[in-house]
Amino acid sequence: MSDHWDGRVFRNPHSSTVKTLRDVWRWRRMAAPESWPARVEDPPQPAPARVGPGRIAATFIGHATFLVQIGGLCVLFDPIWSARASPLRFAGPKRARAPGQPLEALPGVDLLLVSHCHYDHLDLPTLRAVRRRWKPPAATGLGNARHLAKAGIGGARELDWWEEARFGPLRVTYVPAQHFSARTPWDRNRALWGGFVVQAEDGASVYFAGDSGWCPHFAEIGARFPRLDIALLPIGAYEPRWFMRTQHMDPGEAVRAHLALGARRSLGMHFGTFAGLTDEAIDAPEAALAAARGRHGVPAEAFATLPFGATLDVEATGG
Repeated sequence: MSDHWDGRVFRNPHSSTVKTLRDVWRWRRMAAPESWPARVEDPPQPAPARVGPGRIAATFIGHATFLVQIGGLCVLFDPIWSARASPLRFAGPKRARAPGQPLEALPGVDLLLVSHCHYDHLDLPTLRAVRRRWKPPAATGLGNARHLAKAGIGGARELDWWEEARFGPLRVTYVPAQHFSARTPWDRNRALWGGFVVQAEDGASVYFAGDSGWCPHFAEIGARFPRLDIALLPIGAYEPRWFMRTQHMDPGEAVRAHLALGARRSLGMHFGTFAGLTDEAIDAPEAALAAARGRHGVPAEAFATLPFGATLDVEATGG
């Protein structure tokens, strides 16, 4: 028993994200989604090269998929290269733009981290491809290892909030988020959701938020990890607000999260990739992020987005 487990399902201690079938029906009946282009062709970006200790390199693949090089190792977060974020090949949210880098262009995957079990974050075909190519160790939240096992990834380390594990020179801590879990109508909140803080022996540290609504968790994470070099924060899938507010931040709330964390730099994610996940326009999150930065006096270089497939390479501060 804990503040996020009642003996049967996991729950959020600050705000409930439970939506009824009536809520879902109301959203779909009243939805006025902005039109997305059928396809966006992004300019090609150089393939990421290996970087050693003392530097951090973050490559934005698309949606919430990042390859982060930290402490000399390659860490892959929430990988999805599939055409749809769905259990079905013929239906469900569909890509409007290709992954920013092909899987084979990555310089390696030394560690796999999966934040929660939603189809746009835990994609079995991609996980199978990652396992075949690199066979990395993996970590995820409580109750999610069984899903990774379906992709042949056995022995994934399951973590509770604030629990940590060592992977070579990296210390990985699973941290809270305000969200929910489900892969079927019958397993809602039977597995835990969260984010990760990855720390290297050279002092480098990166926070990956996964999915989260705005909540006190960000200040809690910032207090426990006061030297975050890079925070990867979701800025999309926030409309309509009455439906999405508790589980997905909007860009203004993402800027507030950046400030609460005290991160040296933040990068936006979870936007502009899969049509059908949300009602806002494909380019709305980036425009709203720029406006929110202005309202809060946050410089553009402190919280930005990367071109799809691009890499940000910075020096680790080491505290």
